[in-house]
Amino acid sequence: MSERILERDPSDPKKKEEIHPVLKLALELGPLMVFFFANARGEWLAERFPALGELGGPLFIATALFMVAMAISLSVSWLLVRSLPIMPLVSGIVVFVFGALTLYLQDEIFIKMKPTIVNSLFGAVLLGGLFFGKPLLGYVFDSAFKLDAEGWRKLTLRWGWFFFFLAVLNEVVWRGFSTDFWVAFKVWGTMPITIAFTMAQMPLIMRHALGEEKQPAE
Repeated sequence: MSERILERDPSDPKKKEEIHPVLKLALELGPLMVFFFANARGEWLAERFPALGELGGPLFIATALFMVAMAISLSVSWLLVRSLPIMPLVSGIVVFVFGALTLYLQDEIFIKMKPTIVNSLFGAVLLGGLFFGKPLLGYVFDSAFKLDAEGWRKLTLRWGWFFFFLAVLNEVVWRGFSTDFWVAFKVWGTMPITIAFTMAQMPLIMRHALGEEKQPAE
Protein backbone atom coordinates (compact mmCIF):
# COMPACT_ATOMS: atom_id res chain seq x y z
CA MET A 1 0.00 0.00 0.00
CA SER A 2 1.69 3.21 -1.16
CA GLU A 3 -0.48 5.75 0.64
CA ARG A 4 0.00 6.62 4.27
CA ILE A 5 -3.03 6.77 6.55
CA LEU A 6 -1.55 9.41 8.86
CA GLU A 7 -0.08 12.74 7.81
CA ARG A 8 3.66 12.78 7.20
CA ASP A 9 6.25 14.37 9.45
CA PRO A 10 6.46 18.14 8.78
CA SER A 11 10.09 17.77 7.65
CA ASP A 12 9.23 15.00 5.16
CA PRO A 13 9.76 16.38 1.62
CA LYS A 14 7.01 14.03 0.39
CA LYS A 15 4.42 15.63 2.63
CA LYS A 16 1.45 16.83 0.56
CA GLU A 17 0.05 20.33 0.63
CA GLU A 18 -2.19 21.02 3.58
CA ILE A 19 -5.88 21.79 3.32
CA HIS A 20 -6.63 25.50 2.94
CA PRO A 21 -6.45 27.06 6.44
CA VAL A 22 -10.05 28.30 6.31
CA LEU A 23 -11.38 24.87 5.32
CA LYS A 24 -9.15 23.23 7.93
CA LEU A 25 -10.58 25.52 10.61
CA ALA A 26 -14.12 24.74 9.43
CA LEU A 27 -13.46 21.00 9.61
CA GLU A 28 -12.15 21.34 13.16
CA LEU A 29 -14.83 23.72 14.45
CA GLY A 30 -17.76 22.24 12.51
CA PRO A 31 -18.36 19.28 14.85
CA LEU A 32 -18.23 21.59 17.89
CA MET A 33 -20.82 23.91 16.35
CA VAL A 34 -23.05 20.92 15.60
CA PHE A 35 -22.70 19.81 19.22
CA PHE A 36 -23.62 23.26 20.57
CA PHE A 37 -26.65 23.86 18.37
CA ALA A 38 -27.94 20.28 18.73
CA ASN A 39 -27.84 20.67 22.51
CA ALA A 40 -29.58 24.05 22.31
CA ARG A 41 -32.29 22.75 19.96
CA GLY A 42 -32.47 19.18 21.23
CA GLU A 43 -36.18 19.22 21.98
CA TRP A 44 -37.00 20.66 18.55
CA LEU A 45 -34.84 18.00 16.88
CA ALA A 46 -36.57 15.27 18.90
CA GLU A 47 -39.98 16.52 17.71
CA ARG A 48 -38.92 16.70 14.07
CA PHE A 49 -36.96 13.44 14.10
CA PRO A 50 -38.49 10.97 16.60
CA ALA A 51 -35.57 8.57 16.14
CA LEU A 52 -33.29 11.16 17.74
CA GLY A 53 -35.67 11.48 20.66
CA GLU A 54 -35.09 7.80 21.40
CA LEU A 55 -31.50 8.65 22.29
CA GLY A 56 -32.53 10.68 25.35
CA GLY A 57 -32.38 14.37 26.26
CA PRO A 58 -30.71 17.20 24.30
CA LEU A 59 -27.18 16.39 25.43
CA PHE A 60 -27.50 12.79 24.23
CA ILE A 61 -28.86 13.95 20.87
CA ALA A 62 -25.99 16.44 20.63
CA THR A 63 -23.50 13.70 21.47
CA ALA A 64 -24.77 11.43 18.69
CA LEU A 65 -24.69 14.23 16.11
CA PHE A 66 -21.25 15.28 17.37
CA MET A 67 -19.97 11.79 16.60
CA VAL A 68 -21.49 11.87 13.12
CA ALA A 69 -20.06 15.34 12.43
CA MET A 70 -16.62 14.23 13.60
CA ALA A 71 -16.74 11.19 11.30
CA ILE A 72 -17.72 13.44 8.37
CA SER A 73 -14.91 15.89 9.18
CA LEU A 74 -12.27 13.16 9.21
CA SER A 75 -13.71 11.64 6.03
CA VAL A 76 -13.51 14.97 4.20
CA SER A 77 -9.89 15.40 5.34
CA TRP A 78 -9.10 11.95 3.96
CA LEU A 79 -10.83 12.62 0.64
CA LEU A 80 -8.97 15.91 0.17
CA VAL A 81 -5.41 14.91 1.05
CA ARG A 82 -5.56 11.10 1.40
CA SER A 83 -4.22 11.24 4.96
CA LEU A 84 -5.63 11.90 8.43
CA PRO A 85 -4.42 14.78 10.65
CA ILE A 86 -3.01 13.27 13.82
CA MET A 87 -4.46 15.53 16.52
CA PRO A 88 -8.03 15.67 15.13
CA LEU A 89 -7.83 11.89 14.69
CA VAL A 90 -6.89 11.40 18.35
CA SER A 91 -9.70 13.76 19.39
CA GLY A 92 -12.11 11.87 17.13
CA ILE A 93 -11.21 8.49 18.64
CA VAL A 94 -11.89 9.84 22.13
CA VAL A 95 -15.17 11.38 20.92
CA PHE A 96 -16.30 8.02 19.51
CA VAL A 97 -15.32 6.06 22.64
CA PHE A 98 -16.74 8.49 25.20
CA GLY A 99 -19.73 9.33 23.02
CA ALA A 100 -20.63 5.66 22.74
CA LEU A 101 -20.32 5.24 26.50
CA THR A 102 -22.48 8.32 27.04
CA LEU A 103 -25.25 6.99 24.81
CA TYR A 104 -25.07 3.38 25.97
CA LEU A 105 -24.99 4.13 29.71
CA GLN A 106 -27.11 7.31 29.45
CA ASP A 107 -24.53 9.09 31.61
CA GLU A 108 -23.51 12.66 30.78
CA ILE A 109 -20.24 12.37 32.70
CA PHE A 110 -18.45 10.52 29.90
CA ILE A 111 -18.93 13.19 27.23
CA LYS A 112 -18.17 15.94 29.76
CA MET A 113 -14.85 14.29 30.59
CA LYS A 114 -13.87 13.99 26.93
CA PRO A 115 -12.13 17.43 26.75
CA THR A 116 -10.24 16.63 29.93
CA ILE A 117 -8.96 13.36 28.46
CA VAL A 118 -8.13 14.84 25.05
CA ASN A 119 -6.34 17.91 26.40
CA SER A 120 -4.41 15.87 28.96
CA LEU A 121 -3.41 13.45 26.22
CA PHE A 122 -2.25 16.25 23.90
CA GLY A 123 -0.30 17.87 26.74
CA ALA A 124 1.36 14.58 27.64
CA VAL A 125 2.20 13.84 23.99
CA LEU A 126 3.75 17.28 23.39
CA LEU A 127 5.79 17.33 26.59
CA GLY A 128 6.70 13.67 26.16
CA GLY A 129 7.90 14.38 22.63
CA LEU A 130 10.15 17.13 23.98
CA PHE A 131 11.59 14.66 26.50
CA PHE A 132 12.71 12.54 23.55
CA GLY A 133 13.94 15.59 21.64
CA LYS A 134 11.06 15.77 19.16
CA PRO A 135 8.91 18.93 19.12
CA LEU A 136 5.66 17.54 17.74
CA LEU A 137 3.84 20.84 17.38
CA GLY A 138 5.13 21.08 13.83
CA TYR A 139 2.36 18.65 12.86
CA VAL A 140 -0.16 21.34 13.76
CA PHE A 141 1.45 24.60 12.66
CA ASP A 142 3.97 23.62 9.99
CA SER A 143 1.69 24.82 7.17
CA ALA A 144 1.25 28.21 8.84
CA PHE A 145 4.88 29.14 9.53
CA LYS A 146 8.45 27.82 9.70
CA LEU A 147 10.49 28.05 12.89
CA ASP A 148 14.01 27.14 13.89
CA ALA A 149 14.56 24.20 16.25
CA GLU A 150 14.62 26.35 19.39
CA GLY A 151 11.39 28.08 18.37
CA TRP A 152 9.55 24.76 17.90
CA ARG A 153 10.91 23.54 21.25
CA LYS A 154 9.71 26.62 23.16
CA LEU A 155 6.35 26.72 21.39
CA THR A 156 5.76 23.02 21.96
CA LEU A 157 6.57 23.44 25.67
CA ARG A 158 4.10 26.30 26.04
CA TRP A 159 1.33 24.48 24.19
CA GLY A 160 1.92 21.34 26.22
CA TRP A 161 1.28 23.19 29.47
CA PHE A 162 -1.62 25.09 27.91
CA PHE A 163 -3.38 21.82 27.08
CA PHE A 164 -3.06 20.76 30.71
CA PHE A 165 -4.55 24.13 31.71
CA LEU A 166 -7.54 23.48 29.41
CA ALA A 167 -7.97 20.03 30.96
CA VAL A 168 -8.13 21.50 34.47
CA LEU A 169 -10.44 24.28 33.29
CA ASN A 170 -12.86 21.76 31.79
CA GLU A 171 -12.98 19.87 35.07
CA VAL A 172 -13.77 23.05 36.98
CA VAL A 173 -16.54 24.10 34.59
CA TRP A 174 -18.38 20.78 34.18
CA ARG A 175 -18.21 19.95 37.85
CA GLY A 176 -19.17 23.42 39.07
CA PHE A 177 -21.79 24.63 36.59
CA SER A 178 -24.86 23.43 34.70
CA THR A 179 -24.74 21.28 31.58
CA ASP A 180 -25.98 24.11 29.37
CA PHE A 181 -23.27 26.42 30.73
CA TRP A 182 -20.63 23.75 30.11
CA VAL A 183 -21.76 23.24 26.50
CA ALA A 184 -21.76 27.00 25.85
CA PHE A 185 -18.34 27.40 27.48
CA LYS A 186 -16.95 24.48 25.48
CA VAL A 187 -17.72 26.38 22.26
CA TRP A 188 -17.74 30.08 23.15
CA GLY A 189 -15.30 30.08 26.07
CA THR A 190 -12.56 27.63 25.19
CA MET A 191 -12.11 28.95 21.65
CA PRO A 192 -11.56 32.64 22.62
CA ILE A 193 -9.12 31.52 25.33
CA THR A 194 -7.24 29.42 22.79
CA ILE A 195 -7.17 32.26 20.26
CA ALA A 196 -5.88 34.67 22.93
CA PHE A 197 -3.16 32.20 23.91
CA THR A 198 -2.20 31.72 20.26
CA MET A 199 -1.90 35.46 19.69
CA ALA A 200 0.25 35.75 22.81
CA GLN A 201 2.78 33.42 21.16
CA MET A 202 3.31 35.70 18.16
CA PRO A 203 6.37 37.48 19.62
CA LEU A 204 8.10 34.13 20.10
CA ILE A 205 7.07 33.01 16.62
CA MET A 206 8.44 36.19 15.05
CA ARG A 207 11.75 35.85 16.92
CA HIS A 208 12.29 32.30 15.69
CA ALA A 209 10.72 32.49 12.23
CA LEU A 210 12.81 31.24 9.34
CA GLY A 211 13.00 33.51 6.32
CA GLU A 212 12.96 32.00 2.85
CA GLU A 213 16.71 32.45 2.60
CA LYS A 214 17.21 30.64 5.92
CA GLN A 215 15.20 27.58 5.12
CA PRO A 216 17.32 24.51 4.44
CA ALA A 217 17.23 23.15 0.92
CA GLU A 218 15.53 19.82 0.39
